[in-house]
Amino acid sequence: MATTDNAAKSRQETLRVAGPAGEIAVLVQGDPAGAPIFMTHSILSSSMMWDDEAALLAARGYRVIRADTRGHGQSQPPAGPCTMDALAADTIAVLDALGIERVHYVGLSLGGMSGFGLGIRHARRLSSLCLCDARADTPPELQPVWAERIAIAREQGTAALADATVERWFGRPFADAHPDVARRFRQQAAATSDAGFIGCAQAIQGLDYLADVGGITVPTTLLVGANDGPLPDAMRHLQSLIRGAELEVIPDAGHLPNIDQPAAFQGALLRHFDRVRNRQ
Repeated sequence: MATTDNAAKSRQETLRVAGPAGEIAVLVQGDPAGAPIFMTHSILSSSMMWDDEAALLAARGYRVIRADTRGHGQSQPPAGPCTMDALAADTIAVLDALGIERVHYVGLSLGGMSGFGLGIRHARRLSSLCLCDARADTPPELQPVWAERIAIAREQGTAALADATVERWFGRPFADAHPDVARRFRQQAAATSDAGFIGCAQAIQGLDYLADVGGITVPTTLLVGANDGPLPDAMRHLQSLIRGAELEVIPDAGHLPNIDQPAAFQGALLRHFDRVRNRQ
């Protein structure tokens, strides 16, 4: 019986949930009775970026829920522009569909950005936040960057963004040394629907949570790759604004530290859950 139970707990289930703007693809694994963890990913990626972490957490008794952001992975593309609040509402729609009242939320990049919105607008649905390599605003100097990427996607499709995105995330030395990883992420970026990228990029252009993050009251950990451009400084500032927030900087890591420094990232992730458990 124990073997059967363990097999059932490790099984990965794929679900389809009706979201506010279309069908959302959801992966669920782990103990159905375990504490639920909800994981969201970066733009031009999908739930696949959390494969190793989901397996790790499921093995530790958690129920792990991963959702493909609208227009990414297997989720339906949006019909038009979206906002960061709308992406947060997609998460709430999945929780409602699964009958889950509260979750530990883990989001990276785009998923971290919408996580700030969850902490501000939907705190009662959260047990904790772990937000990675994300900022809570898009300053004026970054607006042209996203406008250019949107224009490329409209004119040439997301495949034209794939090479530059992977190099920006990992750096050329890592991509050259790990060609299978680089290929996997290039393929996922190129497979992202044009509408999904454009809608989410427009949400990033409208990101404006910075003035409100001081209202986040759930236990919060901020994780960031040391080599992720201006984001370590941005997340240090966010730590100063969110009462009780912890910050860990992952050495020798870029924008996706769970991929280029998995052991260090997973250690920090598990420390987050240890801290949360010790507070309860």
